[in-house]
Amino acid sequence: MKKKEVIGIIIAVVVIIAVLVGLVIYKKKSVETSGDATNQGQSEISQNEENNGEEDSTKTASKKNIKIFSGNDRPIALMVDNNVNAQPQSGINSAFVVYEIIVEGNETRLMPIFKGVDDDLKVGPVRSVRHYYIDYMNENDAICAHLGQSPQAESDIKIYKMDDINGQSYDTGKARTSTSLFWRESPHGNKAPHNAYTSIGSLKQISKDRGYKLTSAADSVLNYVENEVNLQSDTDANTVVIPYASSHKVKYVYDEATKRYTRYSKGKLQKDGETGENITTKNIIISLVYNYSLDDGEGKGRQTLNNVGTANGYYITNGKASPILCQKDSRTGKTVYKNHNGDEIEVNDGNTFINIAPINAEIEFE
Repeated sequence: MKKKEVIGIIIAVVVIIAVLVGLVIYKKKSVETSGDATNQGQSEISQNEENNGEEDSTKTASKKNIKIFSGNDRPIALMVDNNVNAQPQSGINSAFVVYEIIVEGNETRLMPIFKGVDDDLKVGPVRSVRHYYIDYMNENDAICAHLGQSPQAESDIKIYKMDDINGQSYDTGKARTSTSLFWRESPHGNKAPHNAYTSIGSLKQISKDRGYKLTSAADSVLNYVENEVNLQSDTDANTVVIPYASSHKVKYVYDEATKRYTRYSKGKLQKDGETGENITTKNIIISLVYNYSLDDGEGKGRQTLNNVGTANGYYITNGKASPILCQKDSRTGKTVYKNHNGDEIEVNDGNTFINIAPINAEIEFE
């Protein structure tokens, strides 16, 4: 082999070796760079998780400052008579929320829901439940308490496996004694069927005896906030009138001094039967929902609601009213109250009356 050929081969080998070494170095750097990028990404994810945790923690801390919905006591929902012969009712002002919905005979019934109130609170007069009230008991994770039920409600209580208290099983039909859980009395001349009462302590005792859970970690249905909500609205709401029927109108009158609404029913100021105090509320929500009579063969005019979907309504507080949308995806799902931008509304820390009124009700604002 000639000398020049040998030198050429040596040069070729050196070049090949150099290329191979370069490839090795390049791959090593690529791996290191990739590892750095991955670590950086993981760090960013970790940081985001920490930030989200801080936001959630801040939100939770803020919610802990809400007074109207505090502690882990499970809510208790009770059906209360709203007939004129049942007034004045007892215990309504102690509920964090009260639902009012139409029933047969152009009447309404109230469903106050209690949380963290004294055991000795007397409540009533207690009446029977209708099936659509169960939807709102469910979304509040509430125990279902009543005195009797419609056939539809009886069926739904079983279908939805409600933690149910039917006072008919405990009603003595007599005056209260030290062992009474449901009893009869006529402190304002009210007679049967408008004279059945119970207490929060009684409902808790029955729940405990039946093995129902008495605590709940469920969030509130309403988006309460700590800072005062003053609606930016052109609609004054110093007086609000809600017609459920020509024979039944509800009116709220705003008191600028207390920043609360006083409630009237059928032209009559509503007062608490025990304390004599006016029935008042911080917030009012109106949801306009289609109702119609059931064809159940009994001819009693019992009602039902088309309450799943989106309904128009109003949020009212501090002398102003703002239009809202009330969205409920299922009978057990929580109703979400939104403004027309699609954002969940903020609600003042205080009690609320939720008036689920007929879809064609002409609400009056002054």
